[in-house]
Amino acid sequence: MDLRIFTEPQQGATYDTLLTVAKATEELGFDAFFRSDHYLRMGSVDGLPGPTDAWITLAGLARETKRIRLGTLMTAGTFRLPGVLAIQVAQVDQMSGGRVELGLGAGWFEEEHKAYGIPFPKEKFARLEEQLEIVTGLWSTDLGKTYDFHGTYYDLTDSPALPKPAQEKIPVLVGGHGATRTPRLAAKYADEFNIPFASIEDTERQFGRVRAAAEEAGRSGDDLTYSNALVVCVGRDDQEVARRAEAIGRRPDELKLNGLAGSPAEVVDKIGRYAEIGASRIYLQILDLDDLDHLELISSQVQSQLS
Repeated sequence: MDLRIFTEPQQGATYDTLLTVAKATEELGFDAFFRSDHYLRMGSVDGLPGPTDAWITLAGLARETKRIRLGTLMTAGTFRLPGVLAIQVAQVDQMSGGRVELGLGAGWFEEEHKAYGIPFPKEKFARLEEQLEIVTGLWSTDLGKTYDFHGTYYDLTDSPALPKPAQEKIPVLVGGHGATRTPRLAAKYADEFNIPFASIEDTERQFGRVRAAAEEAGRSGDDLTYSNALVVCVGRDDQEVARRAEAIGRRPDELKLNGLAGSPAEVVDKIGRYAEIGASRIYLQILDLDDLDHLELISSQVQSQLS
């Protein structure tokens, strides 16, 4: 089971804070550092000092880390033109020495689009499919050849399809809860399917849909990596769990129901239940980025038991 650290910087984090967490992620033996792609805070937090851009952040971390994978859950397709995104991600992959992964989603948070003047089209999912086709098509075009795409929303003519990533193939993540279109997109384009904040029962159903869609598309269901993103709140005792839950504005009982919370033994047991239904990777949503002792506890008493 790979454990990856997943952050939500729109809730309030500077680049320096993210760098500190990414370095701790690397030093403590976690597999990767991922971040969300949002420009507006959610809920009752003030979001200060303001948003950071996902791919600018990852470009900086690419030069400041050496081992961990770096990526997004999920880059919002509404924020970037697909040709520009392909350039950005390939460049950051070069800067990292081939450690980047791209999670790409349709975009959903209308308020942040209004706040920063970003168009919020109705046909987001159809656009996402064209974006996935273009980004992966640009990267896979042979050197010396050009790439063309003529779709409903995007039109590329005689693109040199440069630059190329450092990796032969950048892993692409598709995720979500949709019962039909999401599994089909994952089966066609994804190396990994991720379902965020889902119960074991809902996860099992969605993994089954993706496996079936992969088989229909002529792939083995085992070609994909299956993962979850879940909020995490671990403590050595009930008091520590309660303190960490209070720090992120949640209740221990709710976190135990909807995430990974409790003692290290409780969290290891629940991760094992996700593993039994096919998950091989967990993105641990860390909401208190100043609590590095939390990361150390997860590393020493949860991750150590899973490896």
